[in-house]
Amino acid sequence: MTSTTALCAAVLATAIAGPCTVAAADLVPHPALTLAAASRLANAAGGACRQLDRTIAVAVLDGGGHLLVLERDPAVGPHNIEAARRKAFTALSTRTATLDLARRAARDADSRNLNTLPELLLLGGGVPLMSAGQPVGAIGVAGGGGAGNDHACALAALAAVPALDQPVTHSRE
Repeated sequence: MTSTTALCAAVLATAIAGPCTVAAADLVPHPALTLAAASRLANAAGGACRQLDRTIAVAVLDGGGHLLVLERDPAVGPHNIEAARRKAFTALSTRTATLDLARRAARDADSRNLNTLPELLLLGGGVPLMSAGQPVGAIGVAGGGGAGNDHACALAALAAVPALDQPVTHSRE
């Protein structure tokens, strides 16, 4: 093998292996919500609300804010589809339950300004989904007869996926 051939082989080997090695070091593994888990969350939220004699629309988003599951009982108005999705998006984006955000906005002008962002919805019913302290998604519930019911049904759903952390809420704010 000539020195030119050896040099070309070394450059080729580095070009092939180098980016893969560097790229792997640049990525951080993190938990991700599965479609099966999202479906269990939606079903559990619906079940919790049925115990309150309520029907709902429920949206479950993954950690990137993409819709995984959306269900709406036929008895619930169609506007609740978008409300559920926006509640989930708000909870994911802020890593805060939307009931807590709404209560904070009622007494704090800076928090109230969150209402000016088009995708955020400061109504109870959105809860961030965390695993080992990392956001993996969010659930949003709408149409359950008020913010308190929506919030309670979203929280109750978390028991369907034991790998999720229990959210820190300050519902007495």
